[in-house]
Amino acid sequence: MAVTWSDIQYNRLLELGAGGEELARRFSDSLEKNRAFQKLEQELSKQQRRRLQDFQEKKRRGGLIRMEESLARILVEEGFSQVSTPIIMSKGLLARMGIEEGHPLNEQIFWLDQKKCLRPMLAPHLYYVLIDLLRLWKKPVRIFEIGPCFRKESQGGRHSPEFTMLNLVEMGLEQELCKTRIRELADLVVKGAGIEEYALETEESDVYGETLDIVTGEGLELGSGAVGPHPLDKAWKVSEPWVGIGFGLERLLMAGEGAASLARVGRSLSYLDGIRLNL
Repeated sequence: MAVTWSDIQYNRLLELGAGGEELARRFSDSLEKNRAFQKLEQELSKQQRRRLQDFQEKKRRGGLIRMEESLARILVEEGFSQVSTPIIMSKGLLARMGIEEGHPLNEQIFWLDQKKCLRPMLAPHLYYVLIDLLRLWKKPVRIFEIGPCFRKESQGGRHSPEFTMLNLVEMGLEQELCKTRIRELADLVVKGAGIEEYALETEESDVYGETLDIVTGEGLELGSGAVGPHPLDKAWKVSEPWVGIGFGLERLLMAGEGAASLARVGRSLSYLDGIRLNL
């Protein structure tokens, strides 16, 4: 009977960036397996040390930081202005998004007290800013924000309680241009993240109702977009046609680099630029 890696060996090789063929290897007995593991772990550790040295001498900034800078530059060149809003969000602003007791997202929120929480999304603060900018700026108003958000998610291959969102919105468009524009902006960001193949799928959302999701061929959701006017706009006294998309930057990075898990590319104490540090 063929012998496979133990769970401990498998996870260690996965941490060190072993490929699918290496992880799927089979052996005649435990002795052969253990010898192969020692040799492969040493080889992979050397590779990771070389990558770490290259990071120190050349890159010096992690993939998530590089992704933020690259996409911000692309959007600014497209005419968007970058804003920065508070990480702490009021319960009242979430209520304007329909997120109250009984709403599915409400159970995922990190509450700081009865009235404030760590923001689970960027949209409420962007709505708040847009109210003034629509009054002060020539239309269409184009803004975006990149920053951390927090939800009570179990740490896994595609989820994390702390993640980075990019949310862009273009408001004050001609209504007939919205459906075309949201596809243009989706393509702009996805291609800017180095991803060539993706699909657009219509889905149902707990917050926005119908959304246009950006999905890889492997079924990884990269982002989700919506078009207005929307029923949520009434709470903000907004009536302009708009398009908006929210992207998960760690997921864009996963897809662009072919990473096996979100933990490898996100904010971490264990990885640096996708390189495991316990070598």
